[in-house]
Formats: sequence, structure tokens, C-alpha cells
Amino acid sequence: QTTSSALKGAIQLGITHTVGSLSTKPERDVLMQDFYVVESIFFPSEGSNLTPAHHYNDFRFKTYAPVAFRYFRELFGIRPDDYLYSLCNDPLIELSNSGASGSLFYVSSDDEFIIKTVQHKEAEFLQKLLPGYYMNLNQNPRTLLPKFYGLYCVQAGGKNIRIVVMNNLLPRSVKMHLKYDLKGSTYKRRASQKEREKVFPTYKDLDFMQDIPDGLFLDSDMYSALCKTLQRDCLVLQSFKIMDYSLLVAIHNIDQAQREHAMADGTSQTDTRRPAAQKALYSTAMESIQGEARRGGTIETDDQMGGIPARNAKGERLLLYIGIIDVLQSYRFIKKLEHSWKALVHDGDTVSVHRPSFYAERFQRFMCSTAFKKIPLKPSPSKKSRSGTTVPRRS
Repeated sequence: QTTSSALKGAIQLGITHTVGSLSTKPERDVLMQDFYVVESIFFPSEGSNLTPAHHYNDFRFKTYAPVAFRYFRELFGIRPDDYLYSLCNDPLIELSNSGASGSLFYVSSDDEFIIKTVQHKEAEFLQKLLPGYYMNLNQNPRTLLPKFYGLYCVQAGGKNIRIVVMNNLLPRSVKMHLKYDLKGSTYKRRASQKEREKVFPTYKDLDFMQDIPDGLFLDSDMYSALCKTLQRDCLVLQSFKIMDYSLLVAIHNIDQAQREHAMADGTSQTDTRRPAAQKALYSTAMESIQGEARRGGTIETDDQMGGIPARNAKGERLLLYIGIIDVLQSYRFIKKLEHSWKALVHDGDTVSVHRPSFYAERFQRFMCSTAFKKIPLKPSPSKKSRSGTTVPRRS
């Protein structure tokens, strides 16, 4: 616990300092060498002429590619003072659900940003990725790929803790009824018993096919926007030889939420807070596939809370929160090795670790044929055809 609060404190002190000192540097275009800069500052507990005194042990804070990341934050419309206010004004909230990777996750108190600890290899890989990743983002800010806003390292007590600041996919103010981590692979893709016992378990591909055999239905424009975005993102990942990524799909069931509210009304005060509008552009699931909503677009209506409207086979109204996660696994030697021995023992095609192009293709095929489907167009709107159809219709 103490290490966690010390880590949170060190992160906030470090980010405050690095963003502040960056604001004195003039804006300019990002140059190739900006991607390789690492700035380092020492924070003794008694303070120094550059840093404030603090209650933690001495630590060193490193900022990777500060000028490049400043430019990326700008690309997403995040002003330096907003970034600082979100991350450093109130204590960070630790999320109990750490991933399979054993990473720690913190969320900013306004729900805007996620801070995740990453392994040395992943941080190194992100640095290598930056120039290409952002050439791609420049041409297309609409993406379901993770949006990286900063990469830092806290060095204390002989340990290096690397952290990355990313967009938060799941607003805490919206109750998610189901959550899936999908790879488009069926081999061993079922949530473990331990996972199922959690308050908010993350299910996998086989669970999805069992729970939602008919898939999730989207209006046809929404469906094509989603599949186009996935296709483009997969091409980018493939070009970086990245694989083993997943699509995180969280589902808020509007009709179920209304039933829950009705039941709770008699007993307790329910939380009707409207989620605050997100500061970052393209940060909601809806903006990721349809572009900006804020600059005069009419896409995002208030009641969608950034989610993508969909229906299930029962016709219930859903909001989907989705994004591609775990992209910092590079398909290097270890993965190749893992695949060749798994392929000897099992049928190689169902194994989740695969050549990047095969992986991307299988991933897309699963998402756009099994997971997501187009709402079938209604036959003529005559009364007769209405009886007994279970086709989810547009509201």
C-alpha cells in the first residue's frame, strides 16, 4: 500500500514538473530525434532548487520523447493545463482489476486517463513504434488503437517502474453489464474460474459465442464505419509485426439499466450523474469510428455517452465501448517459438499466436462476421410482417 501511494505521488510530482518545464519550450514540428530523447530529473525528499520537497523517498523521474508526446496530446486536443489538472489535481484511483500481465492500473479522478505500468520490453517497443505510429495517427486520428499520451519511468529504491498514460476506454460513470476480451481465436479462449469469480469479469471468445451467439447488431452505417476502422488499424499493427492484441468490448445494456433503476428506486437513491464530456478528441468509442463529434458534428447525442449504439438478438438497446488493447506485444522470437511448438501439438490455425498477417485477417473476420452484424433491413413496414419476428429493429 505504501509503495502504491508513494508511486502515485511520484508520478504526479514528475508529470507536474515535466509538463511545466515543457511549456517554456517553443512549439515546433516534431523531428526524428525527438523520439529518442529521454529527460531525467532527480527529486530528493528535502527538495531542490528545481523540485519541491515531498514525503516520499528520493526518486528520479524520466520522461521519454517529451516533445513528441506533447505533439500527440495536441493532436487529440488535450491542452497542457487540462492534462495536468486531470492527472495531478486529485489523487489517482487504483483499479483493482489488474490485467493478466500483472500491470497496475490507475485512473485519473475525472475518468479521462488510464495510467498503466509496463514492462521494460514493452516500453522499449513503444519507443521504437513512436515514429511510425504517429505518422499513421497524423493521417488518421480516428482509430481504435490505444492513444498514448506519455511514457515515463519512476526510479526509486533500485527499481525502475515504467508507466504509460493512455485514453480510458471504460468511463466509470457508465455501468458495464458485460465485458469481453476478443482475439478471434478459439483455442483456450474461455475465462478462467478465478476470473469468473470477480465482480466484473472479463470473458473471452468462447464465452462470447456462447452468451451472444447471434452477435451484436449495428445500424449499417455504424457497422461499416466500425469494420473500416478495424481494417485500417489491423493493417497498421500488421505493418509493425504486432500481434496477440485483443478487442476489448464492454456492453452497457440500456434496457437492463432502466429495469435496475426501477427496482432500485424504491430502495435507494440511484446515481444519475451524467458523465462529464471527455476532454480528449476521438477518445470515445463513437468518435474513434465516426470522427469528431465536437466540431459542429451531430453524431454524438447526449444519451449515447460516447458508446456505440447497438442491439442484441432480443432487440434490447445497448451501448458498446470498444478499443484495441495489448498492442505492445511484439511478434519476435519468443512468439515465433511459442507458435511453432503449439502448432505441433494442436491445430496451428486456432492458436492465438500467429503470423501477423494471418492474425490480423482472422481478427477482422471474427469481429465483422461473428461479433458484429448489420441490423437486417426491415421488410415492408406493413403490420403483417411484424408478428413474431425477432429481428432487432432500429429504434
